[in-house]
Amino acid sequence: MEEKLKLYLRTMISNSGSDLHLKSGSQVRVRVQGVLKVLGKDELNAEMMDKLAQEITTADQYQKLQTDRSLDFSYVLGDENRFRVNFFFQMDGLSAVFRIIPVKILTIDELNLPPVIKTFTEIQRGLVLVTGVTGSGKSTTLAAILDKINREQKKHIITVEDPIEFVHKDRGCLINQRGIGPDAHSFSDALRAALREDPDIILVGEMRDLETIDIAMHAANTGHLVFSTLHTLDAKETIDRIIGMFGTDEQNRIRISLSSVLEGVISQRLIPTKRGGRTAAIEILKKTARIEQLIADNRDNEIPDALFDGKEIYGTQTFDQALLDLLRQGEITDEIALEYATNPADMKLKMQGVGKGAIVDEHANEKEMDAFGFKEDEE
Repeated sequence: MEEKLKLYLRTMISNSGSDLHLKSGSQVRVRVQGVLKVLGKDELNAEMMDKLAQEITTADQYQKLQTDRSLDFSYVLGDENRFRVNFFFQMDGLSAVFRIIPVKILTIDELNLPPVIKTFTEIQRGLVLVTGVTGSGKSTTLAAILDKINREQKKHIITVEDPIEFVHKDRGCLINQRGIGPDAHSFSDALRAALREDPDIILVGEMRDLETIDIAMHAANTGHLVFSTLHTLDAKETIDRIIGMFGTDEQNRIRISLSSVLEGVISQRLIPTKRGGRTAAIEILKKTARIEQLIADNRDNEIPDALFDGKEIYGTQTFDQALLDLLRQGEITDEIALEYATNPADMKLKMQGVGKGAIVDEHANEKEMDAFGFKEDEE
């Protein structure tokens, strides 16, 4: 069964796919540019999926799958390709998703990320979060940030991941990468241990639970630079999610602490382009005196306005500002901009040239002059 898996994976790679879906009782599917497509005519059954699970996992991993009913691990195909794998039980048996992890770590410039993201590599302490839905490129962005630090600085970096995705070689930095399962029991255990291992920078693959968030904030508050991810759509939701995970009696303490340690939030979504591919639209929060005060004062609803106003000076931007930039550049259509906008009504007005930050027709004055029939003076 593993040989069939390798064939599926190679076919996916050759078609520029991102995810391979295997399900008991269904045909094989591949996600290409965000769309699921059927691959071949094979229909998998429960026995085939169970055999595959046994073939590509260790005895301990297989037992964990049976006990926990799901399992995360990495799979290597040859020397060039790594995959993040999740097996899980569903009503018809086992299912699995294989997500390709590029071997080459792309730079911030190669990913066409906003230049302000480079400034997050220069921070000495605090918390920087990359957020978005599954498959939005959070790990790719974090890898690019870490790679820039690795090439330009001399630091000790500890990563805690489930599983390890991008592999970083020691360059200027010393990097210890720990996977949950093989190298550590849990995010919270590994993060707590990391504080005793003389790190300058800690990367936490995902802040999944209250304990991990609390320890990560403590690490950021005690002189470490902490990077992590959350499954949130924008900066405001990210702040609300973190504070909301704590009890009401602790929320004020957490809010004050978060306002102090939060250095940045990079929230990204992949948007369909005119060319048929996808591109990232990115909201960016960067710590300023105004942002810090808004968080501390529980005025989170004003954060989008602060991001909007800070675009020229600080490089911050809302998600809708990112969409407008893509629209100006001709990357996306009007329909896509409206479909994905946080505030479609406001977006429509800006597309019509109304309001602050609106799309302005540079030739509007010329058209108006032409309408009145003015001519240039003849010499």
